[in-house]
Amino acid sequence: MAGFRIRGDSPVVLRAIPHPAVTVAVEFGDRPFDIHGAGGRMRSESLAAGLAFGAFQVRAEGVECVQIRLSPLVAHPVLGLPLAELRGNVVALDDLWGRDTARLRERLHHARTWRERFALIDTELSTRLPAGRPVDPEVAWAWRRIVAGHGRVRVTDLAARTGWSRQRMWSRFGSQLGLTPKRAAMLVRFDQAIHRLARGHTPARVAADCGYADQSHLHHDVRAFTGTPPTAAVNEPWLAADDTAWPVHGGAV
Repeated sequence: MAGFRIRGDSPVVLRAIPHPAVTVAVEFGDRPFDIHGAGGRMRSESLAAGLAFGAFQVRAEGVECVQIRLSPLVAHPVLGLPLAELRGNVVALDDLWGRDTARLRERLHHARTWRERFALIDTELSTRLPAGRPVDPEVAWAWRRIVAGHGRVRVTDLAARTGWSRQRMWSRFGSQLGLTPKRAAMLVRFDQAIHRLARGHTPARVAADCGYADQSHLHHDVRAFTGTPPTAAVNEPWLAADDTAWPVHGGAV
């Protein structure tokens, strides 16, 4: 979870790039986001982006916001929507939580500190978590293995370890997490690679360490996920909710 502000009277245009988590953002300063992605344009004070979303553009002015990264293993009960339905889309959180979103935004607005706001978000998520249906244990195990292996896993090996067929693993994983095991592994590997590149590691070293066939393969994956070459992608501010998430425009907490 991260809190940030984008100050100033002129709009700031940022791009959100894919991350191996479901991304939720709640704005509480009465300055809605203008979002432009593969699904078209939308304007909203809150958003939820599926696990497999493509890079999308966010135009904001004077925004105060909390960003949450949800594990796909808990995103369904929290959002109230199967990830197979959300897939790679970006939707307004109001469409999922209804009036509860406006009430949460108001409480965040009146909170005095980021600590209070994070506590409000924790309470909201904890309240929603028990209400939904968890993913199959086999799917949860496969996702954790993909993450632990930094995307360098074989789907057939995952299926064999669970006792499922490859087809069953593919079907259940896709229906519950919103993308195939192969795509999940590609996303996790990309996430590790782009952060390594952002920290200044050479493309040759990153390609070798992250399991890419060569630098061209790495270049291809980065462009596929971000729409830009690695030299541009490494400067994207919305890489993750960490100390380098908003190096210029925001105040990450």
